[in-house]
Amino acid sequence: MNYSTLKKTVALSVASLMAVAAVNAQDAAKPAAKVFGGAGQYSTWDLGINVGATSTTMATGQAADFNGNIVSLGFGASLKKQLAHSFALRLDLNGGKVQGTAGNAGYVGDGVTGNRYIKFSTPYMQGTISGVVNVATIDFLRRENSVNFLISAGAGLINFNPTVYGATTPGYPTTVSATYNTASATNTNPHRVTNLVIPVGVGVKFKLSDVVGLNLGYNENFIDGDVFDGVNRAHPTKDHYSYGYAGLEFTLGGASKPNLQWVNPVAMMYDELYDETLRKEVEALKGRVTNVENAVNDLKKDSDGDGVADQFDKCPNTPAGTVVDGSGCPIVFPKVAEAAAAGATGEAYSNIQFEFDSSVLRTSSYPVLDATSADLRANGAKVEIGGYASSEGTAAHNLSLSKDRANSVKTYLVNSGVDAKNLKTKGYGETNPLADNSTEEGRVMNRRVSFKR
Repeated sequence: MNYSTLKKTVALSVASLMAVAAVNAQDAAKPAAKVFGGAGQYSTWDLGINVGATSTTMATGQAADFNGNIVSLGFGASLKKQLAHSFALRLDLNGGKVQGTAGNAGYVGDGVTGNRYIKFSTPYMQGTISGVVNVATIDFLRRENSVNFLISAGAGLINFNPTVYGATTPGYPTTVSATYNTASATNTNPHRVTNLVIPVGVGVKFKLSDVVGLNLGYNENFIDGDVFDGVNRAHPTKDHYSYGYAGLEFTLGGASKPNLQWVNPVAMMYDELYDETLRKEVEALKGRVTNVENAVNDLKKDSDGDGVADQFDKCPNTPAGTVVDGSGCPIVFPKVAEAAAAGATGEAYSNIQFEFDSSVLRTSSYPVLDATSADLRANGAKVEIGGYASSEGTAAHNLSLSKDRANSVKTYLVNSGVDAKNLKTKGYGETNPLADNSTEEGRVMNRRVSFKR
């Protein structure tokens, strides 16, 4: 196939694919995609074609055996699988011709046979697989991406047949040519070479429609060999060439699904958070939570403050401070009354009583504490302050509560002038009860602090 025929074929292929894209663009509107809805909601395959120019000159500055640049035709096709918003695998098939001249040097010698060459021409075909990173797939400035910047790298094989032009005698006539690794230009079975090739590239893609994208790219191809230009200069150098191109890329499957490479997941997540249906569901959930909270508050409501919820209180509106049972009714404690009467006289070292689950001193205990303080200050005696609790709750909690009760008494006595060295506190928890813990009267008696001299 000559290059004139090749150009016509490429042009016809471009026109055909654009017509297919136009038909696909008439597909129904794309369904709304979800951030975590899976790959099935996207189009992930793309087919591309491109045409461009090859050269021995590299943008990164690598030296070439033939440094006189000749721009030649290159072409290619690609099949790409988008694996994520920002990464894809791409299969590339490329062909064309790379040419170069000796430039200002006048000739290129191989350093072995003494041959000198002024030009080379190498037709090639190569196939590679590359990873493509979309470095701007998440565009925070645009709701929908329309321009993507790409970098790529891969590996593959390149097959070529170089021809060098020159002579082995002074004068170097350009009419003399030789095919690589042959003795004569008339050889009808030229020697083809296959080498490993590493393509590294950059590019930019423009979204023309939901189906068609315009690709502009530049690849540098590093060949694992030194005969791509037909001259092995007998030192460890490797050949290379560059390829700049423009092409079209077509989404397979039409516009029925959004193409994954153009998706902005940040914008999608924002839309999901502000989805009207979701917001209604959230508001309904808030209403249900409010109803539950109101029901719980109703269950906890205690109008008379006696510690028994209204719905369980059989004796509502009891006076503040009244000791009540589990049904909210007042309890009469004859023994407690006797103990309170004894405390009211200020009898030193009498037991100090406490409310349920409390270590706060009652005001009725002050006369006993004042009498005890006066006696301790007068004779300097040492006493143990022992705290106790009734049997409600866990043993560990009751032990901690009994220690707190003993310390409350000690704090009062120290503040009244008693030497702290003469006071020792100890918590006994629910041990050594004075009365039966199975009755409320007994439990009240057991909530105490006692003195031991």
